[in-house]
Amino acid sequence: MHLAPRVLRRAVAGATVALLATAVGCAPQPEEKAASTPSGSSANTCAKGDLPTETSGKLTIATDEPAYEPWFKDDKPADGEGFESAVAYAVAQQLGYAKSAVVWQSVPFNKAFAPGEKTFDFDINQVSISDERKKAVDFSSGYYDVRQAVIALKGTKAAEATGIADLKGLKLGAQVGTTSLDYIDDLVKPTEDAAVYAKNDQAKSALKNGQVDAIVTDLPTAFYITSAEVTDAEIVGQFENQGGTPEQFGLVLDKGSVLTSCVSGAVDALRANGTLAKIEQQWLSDAVDAPVLK
Repeated sequence: MHLAPRVLRRAVAGATVALLATAVGCAPQPEEKAASTPSGSSANTCAKGDLPTETSGKLTIATDEPAYEPWFKDDKPADGEGFESAVAYAVAQQLGYAKSAVVWQSVPFNKAFAPGEKTFDFDINQVSISDERKKAVDFSSGYYDVRQAVIALKGTKAAEATGIADLKGLKLGAQVGTTSLDYIDDLVKPTEDAAVYAKNDQAKSALKNGQVDAIVTDLPTAFYITSAEVTDAEIVGQFENQGGTPEQFGLVLDKGSVLTSCVSGAVDALRANGTLAKIEQQWLSDAVDAPVLK
């Protein structure tokens, strides 16, 4: 991966310190502080509306195309409608950027967290925070706690499932690169390989056409699909979060971005002052109880 000049300078400084430590028996204190500075933090003061963004005076936000509901409305990320569009503008405002200063960019889901330099300031696209993805990109603090859910056509064998064991003999499908697919592979471990799709639209079509018995998506998407898109389908149930930490969606930033601490601070402030809860209630209020599959 491309190394930014500041990273190279830090590496050279580290080598110099090591040589000095050999000669005098200890390393200078300032260099020790620099070495302990976490990725994404810097002397940046998070000055409102004056961050070192991709375009000066603008905040470039990326998401996939199409932009699905309930995360966005009518495939129009820039209109402020839908949970993630509203969150994006709330973060922008917290950082000091008015709606008119926000520039939207289309980036495919998988590309958002793939290795390589980014062309956006942050991406918002239901990307779950994971240690594996953190090897290639930075994440903000989580802005949404999420569960994964199973969708099947009403009246089918899949719709009668009450536990994970009932899913093992089914043909399941999910979008590529998602934690939905991870739950199929790592938790359900079906006897037949999962069907993998580039887009959720393709997974929905496969379900409607009987090519798969059920599909897995995040819970809010599952509620929207069954209420507005595939109305002869139903939510079979949701999975429990694996491990002690809940799955969370985070904003994606370039690895080592100087904006990471500022964006995380904005998300933390929005959680603390209740803004995230209000946005969730407005746009995701239907995503409530569903049977838990154990």
